[in-house]
Amino acid sequence: MTPRVTGTGIWSSQLRYGDAAEAKAHAAELEGLGYSTLWIPDVGGDLFTPLGGLLAATTSTTIATGILNIWMHTAEETAAEHARLTAEHGPRLLFGVGISHQPLIDHVKESGTYQRPLATMAAYLDGLDAANPPLAAEDRVIAALGPKMLELARTRTAGTHPYLVTPELTQAARNGIGPDGLVAVEQGVVLDTDPETARRVARLHLERYLGLPNYSNNWKRQGFTSDDIADGGSDRLVDALVVWGDDTAIAKRVQEHRDAGADHVCIQVLTADPAAFPIAQWRELAPALVAE
Repeated sequence: MTPRVTGTGIWSSQLRYGDAAEAKAHAAELEGLGYSTLWIPDVGGDLFTPLGGLLAATTSTTIATGILNIWMHTAEETAAEHARLTAEHGPRLLFGVGISHQPLIDHVKESGTYQRPLATMAAYLDGLDAANPPLAAEDRVIAALGPKMLELARTRTAGTHPYLVTPELTQAARNGIGPDGLVAVEQGVVLDTDPETARRVARLHLERYLGLPNYSNNWKRQGFTSDDIADGGSDRLVDALVVWGDDTAIAKRVQEHRDAGADHVCIQVLTADPAAFPIAQWRELAPALVAE
């Protein structure tokens, strides 16, 4: 059983898609800095080799997927790889699974593939339960946003991994999961005190997400409007989704998620070069973020 995720972690596409040797070296350093969990994304391709590399490079840090795309990996493969990696590296692998987004899935698969997301997720969990060996409920969470998916996460997994949410939406996740489920929240951050340059970096990151209904519908539940989401996002929306400023400002937002019910917050450091490992920022932020 994966230990319950707490503290502050790192969410990083670079640890998945960057140079493998660099990723391993940075993972070892991040563990030494005190970050409790390292999260990597998935849009298809070989997910399990990078996971194995990060597990091999660390000794106590939990390694997690944020998220494993259930359209890209069968339940049987997912359960088998979890069992293999856990046998090799110990019980510190958490699979965040997610339903992804219709535009991506219909593009990489075929038009019309993405249907009935709630039923598809439930069927995938059935497959994880039926696998030999099964992937236990306590070793998986769902990237759940809406009330029905949160209910599925509450009843069939350890909890939820909300992405691109505000503290108010973290509170909604906690309410949906209940008092005992895991709420592990992603938070985008820009370590820059200049509003113009910080928001420019934030919008570069948000551009790919603003047109995705899964996210926009969730933001509208909080009271944001179509005008907030249009044209690169209003300052109000950008500032709500991506915190920018010095380490104190970033620590304050992380604490707001904790106060709203998060057990764990993983920061995604954003820079003007999305492909570069933001190691300087990871180092600078650690003293403000990892103390419990």
